[in-house]
Amino acid sequence: MALEFESRVALVTGGSRGIGRAIALQLAAGGADVAISYANRPEPAGETVAAIEKLGRRAAAFRCDVMNQADVDHLVAGTRATLGPIDLLAHCGAISNTCSHDELSFDVWAETIDANLHGAFRAVFAVKDEMIQREFGRIVLLSSVAALRPRARQIHYSAAKAGVIALARCCAEAFAPHNVRVNCIAPGLIDTEMARVLSPATMAAVIEQTPLRRLGKPEEIAELACFLLSERSGFIVGQTISACGGRVTLP
Repeated sequence: MALEFESRVALVTGGSRGIGRAIALQLAAGGADVAISYANRPEPAGETVAAIEKLGRRAAAFRCDVMNQADVDHLVAGTRATLGPIDLLAHCGAISNTCSHDELSFDVWAETIDANLHGAFRAVFAVKDEMIQREFGRIVLLSSVAALRPRARQIHYSAAKAGVIALARCCAEAFAPHNVRVNCIAPGLIDTEMARVLSPATMAAVIEQTPLRRLGKPEEIAELACFLLSERSGFIVGQTISACGGRVTLP
């Protein structure tokens, strides 16, 4: 039986670690050739490429700062030259930090918006024209439950991730007539390196507030992302799905 991503080329930004790595490996297990980007640590990227190749798929890794348009253009061009036209995009590249309102400077605000919201825009708009021209594309953006409920110490991050939800929703309506589907995931607290920006006390409080009483696993978000990137979700467009152990429920 054919694998569901056979003959597809996937690009996973932030694919060297955490949720991005889990998505990249699951796409490869499903038959896709996968390119990943990393910000500044080539070693985990190389390990992820090796793991993808061990699954029998082609792989490539590119350094990319999503705050730099030239880097994003190089990433997309390199993926296309190495693996072929991009069919699937999972945008996971992001930064996260916490601070109170009286500590929040405009520079921190601007960097967070640029990395998380402008970065998502750059990634989507770097691939969407070719997808539209080819009449095929599947895009998943990662937001956060921080976009769905108040976060006193994440004003900047929450605002950026709320923008990602709006970006996904609006692009979905614009691209869907061309068989390009866009959806979004809002993960809760997942057991990744990024979660470690929270103090142990804050992390314990979040777990206590989560009905499942645990952190999520990167592989659980990867399952959802791959479902949304697959033809199993063929009638799902412009949606944001919260995967957070019940901490936030929609609508």
